[in-house]
Amino acid sequence: MPRPFKQVDVFTAQPYLGNPLAVVLDGTGLSDAAMQRFAQWTNLSETTFLLPPTEAGRQGGADYRVRIFTPGNELPFAGHPTLGSCHAWLQAGGQPRAAQHIVQECQVGLVAIRQEGPRLAFAAPPLTRSAPSPMLLAKVAAALGLKAHHIVAAQMLDNGPVWLGLLLDSVQTVLQLTPDHLELKNLGLKVGVAAVEPAQDAPVLIARSNREARAFGEHAAEPGEAAPEPTVEVRAFAAPVGILEDPVTGSFNASLAQWLIADGHAPARYLASQGTCLGREGRVWVERDASGQVWVGGESVTCIDGQVTL
Repeated sequence: MPRPFKQVDVFTAQPYLGNPLAVVLDGTGLSDAAMQRFAQWTNLSETTFLLPPTEAGRQGGADYRVRIFTPGNELPFAGHPTLGSCHAWLQAGGQPRAAQHIVQECQVGLVAIRQEGPRLAFAAPPLTRSAPSPMLLAKVAAALGLKAHHIVAAQMLDNGPVWLGLLLDSVQTVLQLTPDHLELKNLGLKVGVAAVEPAQDAPVLIARSNREARAFGEHAAEPGEAAPEPTVEVRAFAAPVGILEDPVTGSFNASLAQWLIADGHAPARYLASQGTCLGREGRVWVERDASGQVWVGGESVTCIDGQVTL
């Protein structure tokens, strides 16, 4: 049967510079196998199917339910599918039940999403983290071509998806990586890397802080004012699920932010860049609010709007 369908570019305001997402706006009646088969066919990092909330989800305030598939398997949660699916749902006429937030139901539970001017931002799910074993870290470093002095810190990060997160010594180190994807696939581990630019002189920081304060508010920066420059560079390698390098990764940026901010490696508000080595310009806005909740946001744009036969 024909079903409403959108293909959305996420973490960008300009089409084709972010991370694409296929969204089937009515997934009712589709089997797990049919969903997986279509996700494999789209060959995008993720494809989502929107459904009515479960009874438990509805009682918790959910506006809709989403199922998220890579070409190889279903995910309990993912960031860019969360923002892209919400963008598509709102664009298709979805009306949130609450004024403050949209509430998405997925396998990890209920995820709050708020509107920030032109952007949507999701509340990062609870994070479990631990130190990786030295043996595993050595194998991953070898697969990435890293020496010990390149790695500032490392954590296993689990907010639904599981990532090995590596904080590296410089943006240049991040951008120059040439991973052995077959070895990463054999290790069965998704690996995300990041570097934080060193602090600059106070006047520069103050100017940047003022720009970011406006950019993070309800309204965009003033006309003619340049957007703030990213201070964190991110790459994400997911060969075990069929994606050698993901253009922009919301779930990893969420767990990364919770880790880096909590351990003092990054400020409570920053802008991350991802996708540079793939010719993309993904921008991920991160903020930890006064309650300690981390929000991960970005813009989305619809590139394809029509129907799909499923």
